[in-house]
Amino acid sequence: QVQLTESGGGLVQTGDSLRLSCVASARTVGRYVMSWFRQAPGQEREFVAGIEWRGGSTDRRDSVKGRFAISRDNAKNTMYLQMNSLQAEDTGVYYCAARFGDQNIVGDPTSYQIWGQGTQVTVSP
Repeated sequence: QVQLTESGGGLVQTGDSLRLSCVASARTVGRYVMSWFRQAPGQEREFVAGIEWRGGSTDRRDSVKGRFAISRDNAKNTMYLQMNSLQAEDTGVYYCAARFGDQNIVGDPTSYQIWGQGTQVTVSP
């Protein structure tokens, strides 16, 4: 089974940038979507951004549009989340997830089959 490993989290100040990475342990054939979710303490896990791996179409939640960008590197089996102009409300554990057999980017976490262990992002005011 494919495993996902996130990295790149840390403690930053408001307005700073971070780039998260998610590496897949193996290449996957067929149509699939990879997405970033985040979860703040006491909050539900929420969709941040997703990318349809074959065609490259993307989607992001409204609150991160203009600040976050999602991308992938096929050769490295790696997905990225470039986060700029970070705000305190971006604080949380960021997870990458994979949804197989479909090219639709959806925000429901129960639609994703594989998850990484998460990486903490903390933005101090």
